[in-house]
Amino acid sequence: MQLEARERLIVALDLSSIEEAKAMVARLGDAVSFYKIGYQLAFAGGLSYAPVLADAGKRVFLDLKLHDIGNTVAEGLRSVSRLGASFLTVHAYPQTMKAAVEARDGNLRILAVTVLTSYNDADLAAAGYRMTVAELVAERAAQARDIGIDGLVCAATEAAKVRSIVGQKLALVTPGIRPAGADSGDQKRVMTPARAIAAGADYLVVGRPIIAAADPKAAAEAIVEEIAQQTKRER
Repeated sequence: MQLEARERLIVALDLSSIEEAKAMVARLGDAVSFYKIGYQLAFAGGLSYAPVLADAGKRVFLDLKLHDIGNTVAEGLRSVSRLGASFLTVHAYPQTMKAAVEARDGNLRILAVTVLTSYNDADLAAAGYRMTVAELVAERAAQARDIGIDGLVCAATEAAKVRSIVGQKLALVTPGIRPAGADSGDQKRVMTPARAIAAGADYLVVGRPIIAAADPKAAAEAIVEEIAQQTKRER
């Protein structure tokens, strides 16, 4: 997948209002071309902001993690398709993934979320799973590949293993990215931008290290440069 370094950074607009999001996008300017809208902004009117970003030439990732009966997932996806987003997440349960793939339309690409980066083996055990994070991620990656999902969301710590399972066709999107020395916050499986790219990630999702920085644009540009340098080393 041939992508420019700037295209590989997705900034999470984890903000509480459209006004805050607009102000952040303005501060970041041409340093960022791809934005993620998750629950926090989506439930504050952010879904209506998605087509505005798209019309302004930005790419949009709607991180809504759909998971319901097949018909509900399919109809929700059809509604999302009208918002101009590039990516939409669903949870990586086979029935949910199949419904999403069957309803897929236009340029919207479906990403399946394997295991949240805030989970570790103990969290899975508490939720009733009798396998490790690595085992569950591998199983869901194989299922997603066979169903025809466009890409996967996984921790960068599992990216190399997932890439070996799905090959080069599926896009790998990795949250839990933290520059060296940054606080990991509530994330448990984290990695630096350079290491994530080296592990096989196509896109890196970064939120707080950028939007909470004293100079968000400089923080974004530093990550883009780190991605670019790692890409050069791999050529």
